[in-house]
Amino acid sequence: MSNIRLFFAKSLSINLTDKLDKSQSHYVSKVMRVKENEVFSLFNSSGEWEAKILNISKNIVEFNVRKQLRKKENIKELWLAFSPIKSNYFNFMIQKATELGITRFIPIIFERTIVRKINKERLEKIIIEATEQSNRINIPTLEKPQNLKNFLSNNSKKIDLVFTDLNTSKKKLDVGKEGNKPLCAVVGPEGDFSEKERELILNFKDVKQININQNILRAETATISIISIISYILNL
Repeated sequence: MSNIRLFFAKSLSINLTDKLDKSQSHYVSKVMRVKENEVFSLFNSSGEWEAKILNISKNIVEFNVRKQLRKKENIKELWLAFSPIKSNYFNFMIQKATELGITRFIPIIFERTIVRKINKERLEKIIIEATEQSNRINIPTLEKPQNLKNFLSNNSKKIDLVFTDLNTSKKKLDVGKEGNKPLCAVVGPEGDFSEKERELILNFKDVKQININQNILRAETATISIISIISYILNL
């Protein structure tokens, strides 16, 4: 079996016959040069499946699903509330956060956020590609940008919040594997949180502060650091 993994948005089941879209067909047949009767894998939230190439006609790959390789994942919900940043760093941050296990991305427009719009289509493509590469099954969701106050009020008592705070002396994070609530890391913009934003976050019911490094980190570095810390603790 090849190491090709592709996200397939439609339903998957044994003996299903369907076709890949133009972009995926090109990747399989022209880039990876997979031939008829060879196999690859398809996945979505229902699990991962082995598919056999039946035909390649007019550069479109037709396949048949042969068997299920993995069932759907039951994983700890790990969210990231973050400030949009400049494009190249932003793409890298989203890619690595996906690889590290983030299940939901929540763009927050903070008072000091510089980049105030996101290319949702582009970011979703990066998320899917990172999910394919990292052997995950569930595709993380990407929400629309919102302000901090709305985010906190809409999720009151629904999540446990991890606050990356330069002003705290706390160096250890006490989070448990138990509990059904999502765990959400909140990372500030390049100019850090305002005092008003710090107050809003610290008044949130279930919040834990942590100073992840004695140095001032770039937003993307802080994001990768805190997700890595949480993933290690939870053994994701």
